[in-house]
Amino acid sequence: MKLLLTAFDPFGGEKVNPALEAVKLIPERIGTVNIVKLKVPTVFRKSIDNTVKAIKKEKPDVVLCIGQAGGRFEITPERVAINVDDARIKDNEGNQPVGPIYEDGENAYFSSLPIKAIVQKIRKAGLPSSVSNSAGTFVCNHLMYGVLYHIAKSFPSVRGGFIHVPFIPAQVADRPAPAPCLSMTDIARGIEEAIKAIEENSRDKKGHEGKEF
Repeated sequence: MKLLLTAFDPFGGEKVNPALEAVKLIPERIGTVNIVKLKVPTVFRKSIDNTVKAIKKEKPDVVLCIGQAGGRFEITPERVAINVDDARIKDNEGNQPVGPIYEDGENAYFSSLPIKAIVQKIRKAGLPSSVSNSAGTFVCNHLMYGVLYHIAKSFPSVRGGFIHVPFIPAQVADRPAPAPCLSMTDIARGIEEAIKAIEENSRDKKGHEGKEF
């Protein structure tokens, strides 16, 4: 199995993006999974274009995108991406779009990764994890939607999805409490467990991972 693993560069005034730094720690092979890494710009449209270009070149079986979600306590696989850009802040090239991502796209695309199995695997490793039902409306959702859109249109045999990770301690040192974070090594370990779950589960596991709000 070949897995394309993407992560964003720092954005929003942050000096570091834990998603990118953790991905750097991931080995090139986990079990039977060969991993190809891609640094993605936190830029609308360009993030999709770069990832699709890598999909065409590498021909992966799986695309797993990693992004930062400051304020979250857990490692959170995303269930769904919506066809909406609504940027509260500018991306790294000054873009701040509002509107649909693709006019001919579905209203939403669901992750084709085993998100409940991923959560269970990460928890068994002693790390906090839960399913997220919103990837936001910034570049993370934009990329997840774009990847799943292109999979649906052009790469039907490929599985794809997105995982958000918390801040690292250095990012919350001066933030008022509560300021959740995980260590870089724990985030990397969580991503490794997620990849193992993807390798082990062609279909998702059953279980209750919903939320009341």
